[in-house]
Amino acid sequence: MFKKILIANRGEIACRVIKTAQKMGIATVAVYSDADRGALHVKLADEAVHIGASPAAQSYLRVEKILEAVRQTGAEAVHPGYGFLSENRGFAAALEAAGVVFIGPPSGAIEAMGDKITSKKLALAAGVSTVPGYMGIIADAAEAVRIAGEVGYPVMIKASAGGGGKGMRIAWNAGEVAEGFASSQNEAQAAFGDDRIFIEKFVTQPRHIEIQVLADSHGNCVYLHERECSIQRRNQKVIEEAPSPFLDAATRKVMGEQACALARAVGYTSAGTVEFIVDAARKFYFLEMNTRLQVEHPVTELITGVDIVEQMIRVARGEALPFRQADLAIQGWALESRLYAEDPYRGFLPSIGRLTRYRPPAEGVTERGGIVRNDTGVFEGGEISMFYDPMIAKLCTWGATRAAAIDEMRLALDTFEVEGIGHNLPFVSAVMDHPRFVAGDITTAFIAEEYPDGFQGAVLDDASLHRVAAAAAAMNRVAEIQRTRISGTMDNHKRKVGDTWVVELQGQAYGVTIAADHDGSTVTFEGGARVRVKSDWRPGQMLARLTVDGAALVMKIAKIPMGFRVRLRGADLKVFVRTPRAAELAKLMLDKAPPDTSRLLLCPMPGLLVRLHVAEGEAVQEGQALATIEAMKMENILKAERGGVVKVVRAAAGESMKVDAVILEFE
Repeated sequence: MFKKILIANRGEIACRVIKTAQKMGIATVAVYSDADRGALHVKLADEAVHIGASPAAQSYLRVEKILEAVRQTGAEAVHPGYGFLSENRGFAAALEAAGVVFIGPPSGAIEAMGDKITSKKLALAAGVSTVPGYMGIIADAAEAVRIAGEVGYPVMIKASAGGGGKGMRIAWNAGEVAEGFASSQNEAQAAFGDDRIFIEKFVTQPRHIEIQVLADSHGNCVYLHERECSIQRRNQKVIEEAPSPFLDAATRKVMGEQACALARAVGYTSAGTVEFIVDAARKFYFLEMNTRLQVEHPVTELITGVDIVEQMIRVARGEALPFRQADLAIQGWALESRLYAEDPYRGFLPSIGRLTRYRPPAEGVTERGGIVRNDTGVFEGGEISMFYDPMIAKLCTWGATRAAAIDEMRLALDTFEVEGIGHNLPFVSAVMDHPRFVAGDITTAFIAEEYPDGFQGAVLDDASLHRVAAAAAAMNRVAEIQRTRISGTMDNHKRKVGDTWVVELQGQAYGVTIAADHDGSTVTFEGGARVRVKSDWRPGQMLARLTVDGAALVMKIAKIPMGFRVRLRGADLKVFVRTPRAAELAKLMLDKAPPDTSRLLLCPMPGLLVRLHVAEGEAVQEGQALATIEAMKMENILKAERGGVVKVVRAAAGESMKVDAVILEFE
């Protein structure tokens, strides 16, 4: 076995590879940029080598820098992770030429399958069903518009060397093709160093289902069943699961066999993923093959018991796969929620900054017999940088059934504490309770259909409101007892805590009476309903673990005047617990009006102002492009919400912008 390997990547995937290598007794080498000097993967590795400045193009994408790190440390092999150079044929070939093992497929297979245009042609030749489209190189926007018209709208504009949603746009008309072509080229060049673009038919209402394959150099190839990746936003996967709630055994078998046939056709070895779109009739079409480890590989590992990274390393060393297709049964169900540094309340725009609090749920077997796994590359006090992907962690759960896996995920998300940046944890929590998701009735259009106006927080049902109200009343009693004891110490007497309160949340008000004993509290609502609350929560704790009528309830807590800020299941609530008299007076208070920013173009995220599309004194129309902001390798075009005249420009191209910084002011 290898004595030392280098991981040519960063973040959670570098940490993931390091953990398996260390389990196998293999020493590890990390590489890092200026921004990642104190990163978790650097701390976990046995050695670390600095490879350049913060932008990926000056560090993680520099082949010569990685080769120098290999020479410097004597690493025998390199694992590329995903993204960056993982599907770069030149990188794999350079390692091969240097006598260093690439822990991945042969460079020829990367060239054949990593290029989406070539891979489609090879898939057709191998008898794999493919999506209609134009597989030639497109020279410019005008040619793209012509081709899109021939293919038929809607179309998908895609980067040939792309992945992870980078360089991808859906276009419904010629104008969107012209605009999307330029942005796709820019993103593809920045992310992959390759700006080639192609166009294919966009299949409406599809499900995104992919097959994980493993192949060795001894002629063995197996598929580790499928993953459903239909919960996507901007072509970026958000929630994945294995197996799919949609496929039947017959379709699964045919898809798996086609995936292996394609792998064999190109002499593939190592781990790879063949992606398909599947329509309502379970007809499937080849999209692409990712010649690398996938972000969502943990869910496959959880239902098969196979450590895919370990098998990649062993295959690269020349070992044969230790199992055959008949050995790979599906065991239970697994889910993955990708935790991103994206603010769901601001249209999922990127968020950067310091993680002032980062407390993931405990990993391992749970009290209910499930499993929690959290793949991460960050730590409390660390920085989320603007230079790389916004992923913070991949929270995974396993259960004997899909319903059990969802229940495990709900509780794990409620337990996950993240503060200091905007993040999408409330959104994925809300999805776990969405009736369509629970029923498995999902497509790649799920988010667009169910959250057309963005995400503004979940609304709790009446039963949940009663549980939260009872919990808040019981917690308030604990807080009041502590406060009166402190006050009593200062005043030399103790004040009595009342039993009658009014709890207000989500526009509802509940009159309650609390009767406490040494085991907990009984909260009686007006009308006679009684709720039993037990908890060891104490004021100052930011996570409250309670039992309400025998069922677990976990809430993130922050103190506010006369109550709590409560977050759970995607809801973010102000819960006021007042005396009856204070509740009467509160009704007389006026709400504070927000400031008027209608004449300002504010930067919605931290990032780089790449381009200003207008000038002072220029008249603009509704929908016109005003500025382009780049953050975390994605371009975001800010458009006019209505017509007007630019009064003054407050920022310049090339300037780093903060959230809500003023870019333009209108007359």
